[in-house]
Amino acid sequence: MRAACHALGLAFCLAQAPGIAGAADFSDPDWPCIQRKVENLSASLMWPAPVTRAPLKPAASDLVAILSLRRVTLGEAAAHVQAFVEENAPVDGQLLGNIFYGVFDNLADTRQRLMAGIARYSRSQVALAYRIDGSRVEMAKLSGEGKPDFDRIDKLEEQIDWDERIYRDRSQALTYVCETPVLLEKRAYAIAQILLKHTPD
Repeated sequence: MRAACHALGLAFCLAQAPGIAGAADFSDPDWPCIQRKVENLSASLMWPAPVTRAPLKPAASDLVAILSLRRVTLGEAAAHVQAFVEENAPVDGQLLGNIFYGVFDNLADTRQRLMAGIARYSRSQVALAYRIDGSRVEMAKLSGEGKPDFDRIDKLEEQIDWDERIYRDRSQALTYVCETPVLLEKRAYAIAQILLKHTPD
């Protein structure tokens, strides 16, 4: 593949690297993930009953904050919900629905900021790939001259090695980051299911 990259241009080949290409949504050139890009989530698809938004009391707001933390496992989240329901009985679907919507808003906001960051990350990767490609073209041109500037060639080779290392490290990190929007979506759904179990029939 390396020889092919020299022939086709490194920027093109790097764009095909795992974690950079293969996006299911090719309509957005700034989306580098293999996961399909879903711009906005729908709370109504996760919470089946209508909810009239209303301010939450401190205890409910505290629960929203806890359930919104990704470091809080789903098992811990279920325990927090159980404790809240027992301490604030009776609870109804509207209260639990508002708690869910509070959690949903927090997770959706985090997800939006993360997706914007992924887009910026992608653009910086593309720019870096083109810089590597340009350096290789310059190095090849210098090497073909009658009196090559070996000092410049050495500097270009060193810069290329460094840029390629950064690119690979970023690509590996991006593979993990690309999973996070999906994980946030799954968490929102899971929190809805936990709360729904306590909704009165």
